[in-house]
Amino acid sequence: MDLFGIDIPTYGWQTVLGSAISGVLLGSIYALVALGLTLIYGVLHIINFAHGSLLMLAMFAVFFLWNGFGIDPYLAMLIVVPGGFLFGYGLQRSVIGRTSHGRDEIILLVTLGISIIIENTALFFFSASERSVRVPYDLDGIDLGVTFAVYPELAALGGSLLITLALWLFMTRTDTGKAIRAVAKERQGARLVGINVDHIFAVSFGIGTACVAAAASLLVPTYAVHPQIGYLFVLIAFTVVVLGGMGSFVGALVGGFLIGVTEQLGRLYLGESLGLITISVIFILVLLFRPTGLFGQKMG
Repeated sequence: MDLFGIDIPTYGWQTVLGSAISGVLLGSIYALVALGLTLIYGVLHIINFAHGSLLMLAMFAVFFLWNGFGIDPYLAMLIVVPGGFLFGYGLQRSVIGRTSHGRDEIILLVTLGISIIIENTALFFFSASERSVRVPYDLDGIDLGVTFAVYPELAALGGSLLITLALWLFMTRTDTGKAIRAVAKERQGARLVGINVDHIFAVSFGIGTACVAAAASLLVPTYAVHPQIGYLFVLIAFTVVVLGGMGSFVGALVGGFLIGVTEQLGRLYLGESLGLITISVIFILVLLFRPTGLFGQKMG
């Protein structure tokens, strides 16, 4: 089929379905990275430019736990997730919160500066070379008939669903989650009822960083680790967050799936060079017809 001078091939339903399933698996990876980003935006109302750098740090941590101590990347989650929370909490409480003086535009610059420092420090100590984790199951998987899904991809899908559910339950069923929602909606009102807003900011940033650490454990069996790895995911993660709706966990999950499927089908019909254009087209259409994203701006 010819469209605007572009020869678009035709495929059977099996090929299209296989690409769509692969897109869902790819989208689950995007959703994993976007979950922490949407939480931080939903509470602090800022775009965290250090998000990709924090993902890179967590992936290096998982790599060194595997390389130095033989810890499986998935088991490493038990170490890097609490570590990510503590690192994020301390970073927000000691650096971001103190230097921003409550001004969102300064927070943007601070997180950008943190990103530059982290990436250049990683380049200095680790160089730009790629490091890979080889696990026995990285090429094993399940034949779905129309496509072959390897276990790391299935783990990423399961992880994105579980983390989304865990975040939703935390935000709706716990006192801390309710405090986070209160701060996200009305900071001054939260202060008046006795909520420690600075602490909630740090907790939210810590949880967002913990989500990044969980994503790192699920990504390392598939992707090589290097200081620029954060760029590979964070730009698409920003798109996923805006597409799904700022501050919405379900929106991040659905947005990730939609972007993944769109990317894979675009590559199938338009090729590698033009396939990624479809992501921008979908993104622009959503902003034109639903600027708040698919799921609005609700937390959860």
